[in-house]
Amino acid sequence: MADLVLGLDIGTTATKAMVVDPTAGVLAEASMPAMLRSPHAGWAEEDPQEWWENVRWLVPEVLRRANVGASSVRALGVSGMVPALICLDEAGRPIRSSIQQNDSRAAQEIAEFRDALSSLEILRRTGAQISQQSIGPKVLWLRRNEPGTIARTRSICGSYDFVVRRFVGGHVVEANWALESGLYDFRVGEWGEDLCRAFGVERSWLGTVRTSSEVVGKVRNPEFPELAGTAVVAGCADHVASAFCAGLHGPGDLVVELGGAGNILVVSPYPVVDERLYLDFHLIPGQFVPNGCMATTGSLLRWFQRELAGGADLETLDREAEAAGVGAGGLVALPYFLGEKTPINDPLARGVFAGLHLSHTRGHLFRALLEGVAFAVMHHVEVLVDLGVRSTRVCVTGGGARSSLWCQILADVLNLRVERTNCASGAALGAAFAAGVGAGLIADWSSIESLVGFAGPIEPNPGHHALYCEMFEIYRSLYPALLHPQHALARLSLPGIV
Repeated sequence: MADLVLGLDIGTTATKAMVVDPTAGVLAEASMPAMLRSPHAGWAEEDPQEWWENVRWLVPEVLRRANVGASSVRALGVSGMVPALICLDEAGRPIRSSIQQNDSRAAQEIAEFRDALSSLEILRRTGAQISQQSIGPKVLWLRRNEPGTIARTRSICGSYDFVVRRFVGGHVVEANWALESGLYDFRVGEWGEDLCRAFGVERSWLGTVRTSSEVVGKVRNPEFPELAGTAVVAGCADHVASAFCAGLHGPGDLVVELGGAGNILVVSPYPVVDERLYLDFHLIPGQFVPNGCMATTGSLLRWFQRELAGGADLETLDREAEAAGVGAGGLVALPYFLGEKTPINDPLARGVFAGLHLSHTRGHLFRALLEGVAFAVMHHVEVLVDLGVRSTRVCVTGGGARSSLWCQILADVLNLRVERTNCASGAALGAAFAAGVGAGLIADWSSIESLVGFAGPIEPNPGHHALYCEMFEIYRSLYPALLHPQHALARLSLPGIV
């Protein structure tokens, strides 16, 4: 049996596992659901222990499905949503549920410090402006609202860092969690002491920063005796790992990830820093990934399916949306149902349906959400063009890539050919691939192309694009026009306001 690699992905809605033969491809996959909880408006939490219990079940299960022994696994990599905040006690146990990257509870802390900390040059030093993505405001929120949590905290990390530590011990975080935390000065390669002080983050809580494919230890957790000695790498931000597998290799590549949240990523040989975007390190050393992140995409559709469509399956809703026609009968949706990250960075933004009339059906509403997400992608493309970054092809990945209608809408809105990866678990594959590179089992990053296939391309419809250009202008006008009502309604929904 060839040397194998194991990839795990700590996703928002599911934990996934994959066994990969670097020469033959994916041998087996398995997944377990994970529960996203929102106990208050704008909150997004998960249980790290649930992730670990999922991993404990998935590893032997995926090896069984692949019909291989654990002794064949030479390396292990973990990806996950980023930058989740997990507070750990002295023994490395989670003190509370994670605070997810799309959680918007720290709106007040963000507003207070965005202007007050201008002298620290946060954007230039960390690659992103203070936003609901940032770790610092969430720690400050905990200090103000859960002092008992802070009193017990001895370490903080992200989702995949938590799992890596469970396997190998130690106090390591991967470079993209550090970069997206807003506390790491990537220009000097060190945690910013002044940034930490500003948000009440103890420097001792922050781990040693390692790159995605860097081996950080070997499995020594007694819960996995069969994997003892297996090399473990630092891990990957899920959106970067998935985008790499989906075709994010060089300049001109644009990847749109339609998962629970949404990501728009491009490649740059140098850091592109702008307050409307985030910045990540590529899996490939020496390259950067300017990117945007929408707080809700797939999770928005699941909400609609559950709350407004009586549990109808997504295929049925797609058919109804297709019948509704281009433009959803003159209906435009702002997909800001959990606040919004890039490019507006507004945790108090709220979802909007504009143009409703009594002839609209649930198919029109559903299509308006599909188109609203596509308009949000186009908004990011506008920003990138402003910064001199142009794209020549679009690759779509994530669960939303299974919807031919959604991909056609994206092609029509962007007026670009869309290609779809047929790898539904790209983040797990990217994590496995990075582990293979780190352990010396894979020599060339470009060999990922032999492990991933693409469905047939979807060409844009010029007539549809012309209509979408008009609707996009309406979409862009709605957020600023409704800014005050959105914020007023958001504050009325915040905990503690009656």
